Amino acid sequence: MTVPADQPLRIGAHSFTSRLFLGTGKYASYELMRDALAASGTECVTVAVRRIPADEPPGQAFLDYLDRDRYTLLPNTAGCFDAETAVRSARLAREMLDTDLVKLEVLGDRRTLLPDPVATLEATRILVAEGFTVLVYTSDDVRLAHHLEEAGAAAVMPAGSPIGSGQGILNRLNIELIAEEIEVPVIVDAGVGAASDVAVAMELGADGVLLNTGVAGARDPVRMARAMRAACQAGRDSFLAGRIPRKRFASASSPESGVIGASA
Repeated sequence: MTVPADQPLRIGAHSFTSRLFLGTGKYASYELMRDALAASGTECVTVAVRRIPADEPPGQAFLDYLDRDRYTLLPNTAGCFDAETAVRSARLAREMLDTDLVKLEVLGDRRTLLPDPVATLEATRILVAEGFTVLVYTSDDVRLAHHLEEAGAAAVMPAGSPIGSGQGILNRLNIELIAEEIEVPVIVDAGVGAASDVAVAMELGADGVLLNTGVAGARDPVRMARAMRAACQAGRDSFLAGRIPRKRFASASSPESGVIGASA
């Protein structure tokens, strides 16, 4: 059986060949950020609206290091803890960056940085009604993912584990269920610590992976970015190829009959 060729990832009116999304925070320098983004092969990078520095010298400002011809900017509402503030940040991002895209984050508390489900759903409905293409950061709750899709989210982004924790995919079953049941793209967001975490997310059926700290916090961010790129593609290929069933006992890979020297 011939496996059909992969298709670009489509989110609203936007299309991406790379399924790896990278953040722009925590790098030691803008130059290092630029080089890591290039090595990752990403076509979409997140920008925290509330953290865009002001009054930087022309040509040396944060946004000067992000090639708008190369990257689609995905503003996010990082640091917002209620729906009203998140909606206001999204509106500001649309004016600043001239984009309908927004990664919606409405956090519940500062210790876990997990999303507030009620406020997240409320903000999603408001922004969708205002014409935004909303990618929603959420927990790995399967029912909440359904509610967000019904509210008009263009993509659902369940956390693999807490933001910046590097714990990888803690609840593989829920991520797999969300990927199976949700019709809009599912992008695993948060908790990635190594390239193997990206591969696992993609093998579970995720349409993409978004990460930041796993690259920016590595000893060699550029090399790690290359590793994440390769893992994303390998995991996607593995998912499309179809893994063998898990079996309780061994199954010989070599035939026991029909070969030279085999006894009758």
